[in-house]
Amino acid sequence: MLHSPVMARRFWSIPGNSQRLDGGAMYGNAPRSLWSRWSEPDDRGRIPLACRAMLVEDEGKRILFEAGIGAFFPPKLRDRFGVQEQDHVLCASLAAIGLTDADIDVVVLSHLHFDHVGGLLEPFAEGQPAALLFPKARFVVSGSAWRRALEPHLRDRVSFIKELPPLLEGTGRLEIVDGDRCHALGPDYPLHFSDGHTPGMMLTEVPSADGPVVFAGDLVPGKPWVQLAITMGYDRYPELLIDEKQALLGDLVSRQGRLFFTHDAETAVCRVTQDDQGRFVPTDPQSTIHDQAL
Repeated sequence: MLHSPVMARRFWSIPGNSQRLDGGAMYGNAPRSLWSRWSEPDDRGRIPLACRAMLVEDEGKRILFEAGIGAFFPPKLRDRFGVQEQDHVLCASLAAIGLTDADIDVVVLSHLHFDHVGGLLEPFAEGQPAALLFPKARFVVSGSAWRRALEPHLRDRVSFIKELPPLLEGTGRLEIVDGDRCHALGPDYPLHFSDGHTPGMMLTEVPSADGPVVFAGDLVPGKPWVQLAITMGYDRYPELLIDEKQALLGDLVSRQGRLFFTHDAETAVCRVTQDDQGRFVPTDPQSTIHDQAL
């Protein structure tokens, strides 16, 4: 159960609905003989993926980083995009620690692709329009990511939920950010930006006495992608993404920082180090985080 009131930052990994997606798409130009060592494919060539959220409680304020893919898809699309569960797993995971979506004060969205924001919506119900959960939360998204969702490119328009932007805007609780801090989180939470996966992806740094924790979004979706050359077929600009990843990981190594993974099926958090050849290495992996001090 959550402690209330809380006077120090604490955090949790919050499971959402899981997916299976094509391994070749997730590992870009890496050959199957290589990536199948890291992620075992099923008979359809799909690999297991989490859609994990991070919850931070900071002096009583409850901050949720992303909402996963959720259960908003109708059955045919749920199968097409490999969503494994019919029910809204994120809501069940919040309930397991004594919360509901109504207890969340801020939801920070790295970008607006459906596997990161679908959990903001109520589960699919035949004949019912899309409806937004989190009735009290302020929603935070970067300006570039917001504009991309409003006017997506032909290549990635299927990645967005067209009903979502008007629902978010209609709450009056949407904060669109263009600087390196946002009002909803305050000055203690630096924001990093990346354009390699999609324009304006926003990666929040959570301060910690044990080294900062960066919510890595789709810049580094899991442990294998810590390797600089490993990118996704979904990335808009892979070479730019590699440069952005190198800069972020180098900075984290210098500050003994950690990454929070949204898509790694086995690991929620790891530290980033470098080996004797200068390669970035994920170390000290943790599969789950439960009420851990920051």
